[in-house]
Amino acid sequence: MNTRHWTYRIANHDWILILLSTVLLSTGWRFIHGSAERMGGRFEDYGTRQLVWIGIGVVAFVVLSWMDYRALAPWAWLLFVAANAGLVAVLAFGREVNGSRSWLPLAGISFQPAEFAKPAVLLFLAWLASRPFFRIGRLDYLAAFAAALAVPLLLIATQPDWGTALAFVPPALAIAFLAGLPWRCLIAGAVLVVLAGPLAYRFVLEEHQRERVLTFLKPSEDISDAGYNAHQAVLAVGSGGVNGKGYRHGDMYVLGFLPRTVAPTDFIMAIIGEETGFIGAAVPIAAFAGLIICCLCNAAAAPDRFGAYLCGAVAALLFFHAFVNIGMAVQAAPIIGIPLPLVSYGGSFLVATLACLGLVNSVHAHRESTTGDFAE
Repeated sequence: MNTRHWTYRIANHDWILILLSTVLLSTGWRFIHGSAERMGGRFEDYGTRQLVWIGIGVVAFVVLSWMDYRALAPWAWLLFVAANAGLVAVLAFGREVNGSRSWLPLAGISFQPAEFAKPAVLLFLAWLASRPFFRIGRLDYLAAFAAALAVPLLLIATQPDWGTALAFVPPALAIAFLAGLPWRCLIAGAVLVVLAGPLAYRFVLEEHQRERVLTFLKPSEDISDAGYNAHQAVLAVGSGGVNGKGYRHGDMYVLGFLPRTVAPTDFIMAIIGEETGFIGAAVPIAAFAGLIICCLCNAAAAPDRFGAYLCGAVAALLFFHAFVNIGMAVQAAPIIGIPLPLVSYGGSFLVATLACLGLVNSVHAHRESTTGDFAE
């Protein structure tokens, strides 16, 4: 491969996406490292661990960025099967944490197969919907698409991890919408969700999950301990004011009012809001907005439907996670325990997110191709 080709490959990457991802990664590590050192104990090495996961995720991002995403199409079904096999394995051999069997120990470390299933499932659904024969407006094809989504969703819900399971739905809907799902189907689906909501609340959700819903709907009432984290997160963000208390000067998580176990993960935005205030918290929010726009622009410029659906699905995944996680910190969304992409502490979702962004970057790098179905 000659120098000119390598130069072209490097210049053809989405540098805005890379820059915004770097901003979010560095912001997350800065506050994970700072908060972990102040909390001490078993939290002290969180910063080092996060650096390791960032390194692994960057490798995944680079490899997938350099690949032609279409080379993965013939293997999409195999990746889908492997992802579901991992979800079955965690039910059989997984480690239970906080009432959910979501972690699979391997070679001395634990990871979440549900998080690694996200890029695999999105890849498969995008590949399925982009097949020339596929017509999502037909009932049989729509049923096949829904069944493919239902398999991992039900396996994850069985752990039970409803928050992660719900995160698969918006990307799948984005793919279906881009594939031409009729509006009447979307409206019918919305009506079914509204009608099934009270039944799910009554017969599917557990007691602590119902309390979280009530806490969200009635934030001024002290319903139970289920609302404690939400109230403390709001107090932390509010105490930061406009300019914040200063980096490493927050005290809500240090004193334990905001539980230390969830502060660097589900409520990392509460730490950022307390220490940097409204101005500092606006930076990652703006970065997420820019990152989602990058994904949508790459979807619009994709050379084929497969690439367009992939980018649209990743945009929906980032939006759902960012909206819900940030909303949890200000009581604008119920607490369902999902992390903030690239910012929250944790390895599985970090690597999976960078893998998804690598696929988007690959679509951007091959946008000038004329071999896709849009060009035919």
